[in-house]
Amino acid sequence: MQALWRFIASVFKWGWRILNFIRNAVLNFAFILFLLIGLGIYAQFQQSTIRPDTGALLVNLSGTIVDTPSSDSKLRQLGQELIGGNKDVQENSLFEIVKQIRYAKDDPQIKGIVLSLNNFLGADQPSLRYIGKALKEFRDAGKPIYAIGDSYTQSQYFLASFANKIYLSPQGSVTLQGIATNNLYYKSLLEKLKVTTNIFRVGTYKSAVEPMIRDDMSPEARKADSRWLNTLWSNYLTDVAANRNISTAELYPDMDQLLKQLKANDGDTASLALKNKLVDQLASRPSVEKQMTEFFGWDEKNKNFNLTSIYNYPVPEPENKDLEPSEIAVVFAVGAIVDGPEMPGMVGGDTTAKQLRDARLNKNVKAIVLRVNSPGGSVSASELIRTEVQALKDEGKPVVVSMGGLAASGGYWISTPADYIVASPSTLTGSIGIFGVINTFENSLGAIGVHTDGVSTSPLAEATITKALPEQFSQMMQLTIERGYKTFINLVAKSRNKTPEQVDSIAQGRVWIGSDAKNNGLVDELGDFDDAVKKAAELAKLDKYQINWIRGEPTLSEILFGQVSVQSMLPDAVSALLPAPLRQVASDIQKQPGFFNNMNDPGHRYIYCLSCSYN
Repeated sequence: MQALWRFIASVFKWGWRILNFIRNAVLNFAFILFLLIGLGIYAQFQQSTIRPDTGALLVNLSGTIVDTPSSDSKLRQLGQELIGGNKDVQENSLFEIVKQIRYAKDDPQIKGIVLSLNNFLGADQPSLRYIGKALKEFRDAGKPIYAIGDSYTQSQYFLASFANKIYLSPQGSVTLQGIATNNLYYKSLLEKLKVTTNIFRVGTYKSAVEPMIRDDMSPEARKADSRWLNTLWSNYLTDVAANRNISTAELYPDMDQLLKQLKANDGDTASLALKNKLVDQLASRPSVEKQMTEFFGWDEKNKNFNLTSIYNYPVPEPENKDLEPSEIAVVFAVGAIVDGPEMPGMVGGDTTAKQLRDARLNKNVKAIVLRVNSPGGSVSASELIRTEVQALKDEGKPVVVSMGGLAASGGYWISTPADYIVASPSTLTGSIGIFGVINTFENSLGAIGVHTDGVSTSPLAEATITKALPEQFSQMMQLTIERGYKTFINLVAKSRNKTPEQVDSIAQGRVWIGSDAKNNGLVDELGDFDDAVKKAAELAKLDKYQINWIRGEPTLSEILFGQVSVQSMLPDAVSALLPAPLRQVASDIQKQPGFFNNMNDPGHRYIYCLSCSYN
C-alpha cells in the first residue's frame, strides 16, 4: 500500500513540476513578446519623428484600403510582422489616408506627393474616389503629384490618374481589364455529399442562396448584376478619362481595336500606353529617381530623394483648448452582420448597438454618421442595430447614413430609420429580400451507415441536422421568412415615404447601384463621407463641431493573430506558384464561405447579398 501511495505521490510531484515548467515557459514567452513589442513601438515612433525639412510625401500604399482596418495601429502592424504575416494583406484606413493627404496639403515641409503603388492591392470604387478627391485638393493647392510604377493594375491606375505626371517602366503596362463577378456554385457538390439543403426565401433576385441550389447563375441574377456592373465600369472609365483629359474610347478601346493597336505596336504595352496618353513618360527606376531628386532634393543619409513615407507621417491631434464640445459621432458598420460581439472583419450586433446607445446617452454628441459598408447578414443582429438607430432618431439626434462601397440587404435594413442617406454613385445597395438556410445530413450519414431515431413530443422537436426537416417545421420557416420580407418592405416604405407595393416593385432582392438607388428613392443624395458629415451638422444646426470616431478596440489575441487566418488556408509560397487565374480561384475559395461559417442567427433568417462582390 505504501508503495502505491509513493507512486501516486510521485506522479503528482512530477505532474506539478511539469505544470510549473509549462507555466514559467508561457510567462517567459509572453514577457519576451511584450518586450519585443515595446521596443518595436518605441523604434517605430522614433523613426516617425525623423524626416527631412522639405521633400515628398511618399504614398507607398501596401495591401488594401478599408473603412476600419483590423490592424490600423503600429502595435498591430508590428504584431503582424512578429508572427510572419504578409504585408500584402495589410489593411489601411481610408479615413487616415485622406486625413494625411489633406494635412500634407498645408504642410510647408511637403513639396509634393509621389504615388508609389506597386504593392497596392486595391479598394472599392467609392474609397478610391474619396482618396482621389483628397489628391485633387492637394494638386489644386499648387503642389504636384507624381505617379511612379513598374506597371499599373486597375485600382493603382485609378489613383495614378490624379497625378500631374505618370511614369511607367519601359517594360511595364497599364492593365485595364474591366470588372467581373465570379461566384462559386456547388449544388452538384452538395448532391454528391448527399447534403440536403433546405432553402426558404422571398425575392425573385435574392441570389445569395443560388450557390447552394444551382450550378450557374440564374437569368434574373444575371440581368440584375449586368446592370450595376456595367454602370460601375462606366463610372470608372468616366472618372479616369476626365483626369487624363481623353475620351473613354481612347482610354479603353473595344477589344478588337485594342488588339489591332497592340499588334501595330509590336506587342509593346508600355509604348502603347504612352501613345494612348495613359501615361506621360516611359522611364526606368534610376531615371525616375534622378527626376524626383531634381525636384525634391537628395537625402544623403538614406541615399534617396527627400521623402517621408505616409506610414511615418503622423497628423497631430488638435490641442484640447481648440476642441469644440459639440460632437458628431461616427459609428462603423463594416463587414457581415452577425449576432454577438464584434469579430475581425465583421459587424457584431451587440457591439454596434452598444456604440450607438453610448452615442445616444453622450450629451456632447449632437448628431451621428453611421458609416455602412456591409453586405448584410443576420436578421436579429440587423434588427438590434436598427432599433438603436431608431432610438437615436426618437431622441432627437439626427442620424445620417454614409454608404461605402456596399450597403445591401442587412446593410440597408440598419439604414432605414436614418434621417438622411448619402451614397456614392458606385455604391451597391438595395438587395431588399430575405432567406433562410438549413442543411441536414441524414443522407450523408446514411451513406456511411449512421442513422438517427428516437421519440419526441412534437414534430418541431424532430428538427435536427441529422434528420430530414419535418414538413410542419418547413412550413413554419417559410411563413417566418415571408413575414420577415413584409417587415423589411414596410420598414423601407415608412422611411422612404412609399407604399409597400412601390417598394416591392424595386425590392425582390434586387441590387441597385447608387445612381439607380437615388432614382428609385432608396437614398437621398449622391456624395461621399464629407457630404454626410456636412448634412449631419446641418440637421443638428452645428456651426462648429469635432468628429468623435467610435471604433471597437481589438483584443490582444486579435492584434497578434488576427491576420493569420487570411493566410492559413493557402500558404503564400503555394499561392505564388499558381498562375494568376488560379490564384483568383483560390482567393474565391477562401473568401466565399466566410459568411456561411458565421451564420448564427437564432431564427436561421438572413438578409445578405452574396452576389455583391466583384473584381
